[in-house]
Amino acid sequence: MATNRSRKQVRESRALGLALTPKAVRYFEKRPYGPGEHGRTRRRQDSDYAVRLKEKQRLRAQYGIRESQLRRAFEEARRTAGLTGENLVELLEMRLDSLVLRAGFARTIQQARQFVVHRHILVDGKIVDRPLVPREARPDPAGQAEVADDGSLRDRR
Repeated sequence: MATNRSRKQVRESRALGLALTPKAVRYFEKRPYGPGEHGRTRRRQDSDYAVRLKEKQRLRAQYGIRESQLRRAFEEARRTAGLTGENLVELLEMRLDSLVLRAGFARTIQQARQFVVHRHILVDGKIVDRPLVPREARPDPAGQAEVADDGSLRDRR
């Protein structure tokens, strides 16, 4: 079963043109084209809709979120002052699993999400097991992260 999941992720990576896992990076070196029977053929010009759809799919795959979660983040980004696209990326990067990934504690977004869900993360001294921390409970960006003695992460001020 594990091989099917990794194969699925590599296939999705090749279809989107974005390496989602370290294994996908190795496959891109050997096969820099899309998956399937028509992967090597020259691609025709994509429509505006196709470009926007592929970009949305890339965001979903890159952050490991479902459609409804992305829609909710987009609506919040639209309500916030400023450019919607930049606000959306900022909201997605403020997710706890994204912070764990960017801090280097995990190699993939799936692994970072597992760290969070399995309660290895402490924020302000409290265990957090949700990848999306509510707005009022978000930590101060000036705080520092550290690895605790038991292997869990701590947000320290």
